[in-house]
Amino acid sequence: MDDSPEKSYDPFDSTLVFVDRKDDLDPFSSEDGNGQLRAQMSCGHAVTPDSLTQLCRHQLDQGNYKFKCPAIVQGTRRCNKPWSYQEVRRLADLSVEEMQYFEENIARLAAAEHSEIQPCPRCKSNVERKDLTNLCVVCPVCTADQGKSYQFCWQCQKLWKGAAPCSDRCDNDGCSNKNLELLQTCKTIDLPEVRGAINCPSIRACPKCGAMVEHSRKKCKNLRCPRCHVEFCFVCLKLTRKCGKTSTPFILCQSGVAPRQTSIPVWKKPRHGRERESVRGVDDLFVQQLRMIEVLRQHQGRQMRLLRNDNEVEYFSD
Repeated sequence: MDDSPEKSYDPFDSTLVFVDRKDDLDPFSSEDGNGQLRAQMSCGHAVTPDSLTQLCRHQLDQGNYKFKCPAIVQGTRRCNKPWSYQEVRRLADLSVEEMQYFEENIARLAAAEHSEIQPCPRCKSNVERKDLTNLCVVCPVCTADQGKSYQFCWQCQKLWKGAAPCSDRCDNDGCSNKNLELLQTCKTIDLPEVRGAINCPSIRACPKCGAMVEHSRKKCKNLRCPRCHVEFCFVCLKLTRKCGKTSTPFILCQSGVAPRQTSIPVWKKPRHGRERESVRGVDDLFVQQLRMIEVLRQHQGRQMRLLRNDNEVEYFSD
């Protein structure tokens, strides 16, 4: 995508709001924009299709599929207003190849965040593990293909052996929890900016969802889990709001350094009542994005008009 020709807006496109100021995503842009049209995003900041594509591509490659505006509004404070995928697709003027890249990665990142998914060892189709306490998983594709239940071990990726359900290991030789072994054998580190924080295991399992997290050794002792987004103390493993009652972010916790973890927490995702409403509120934007992706895929044939020239193929959105 980096070798693609420079994009430009159609000056007669009445669906866009054009502005006469510099590109807010490009710190080196000039007021005149070097003759390139700039459009206004929903947050009010000006962009060009190239700068928006590069910015959102970077966010996506960093594992962020919920796009946010990084423009500086006051001092060092960022805008951080959310952009829907529909808006990004439109104002970034994504090509068919770029659309495919964005949509596949949005779906992949969302699946990794909200579900336990990995390929079946036999057919390689993606399988979701709904019961996080059971390592015995049924592949629906292989089951339909063979006419009988095909079960494999989520942990060692081999044909299931032994009684089920089971939460620690199957009966295959060598089946073990690699993450648990990592927690027990990882090196120890000091946190230079946290007074008294020495000989701390370098890798921890998030106390809420069990995701493996490593500290950069910079700044304070608190981290935010990239999967469940809970904030916890890397040193004592308590949630930040609880740890903060007896210590500060740059001082050793009252309970000291927590020992190496001997088990990995299982993520109990909220499903009912107020907790479910809270999760729905957080993920509203993501749901809208996935719905739009599905609509785009269903109507892709109708939406895209293929023009064939002598030496090139161009795509235009209706």
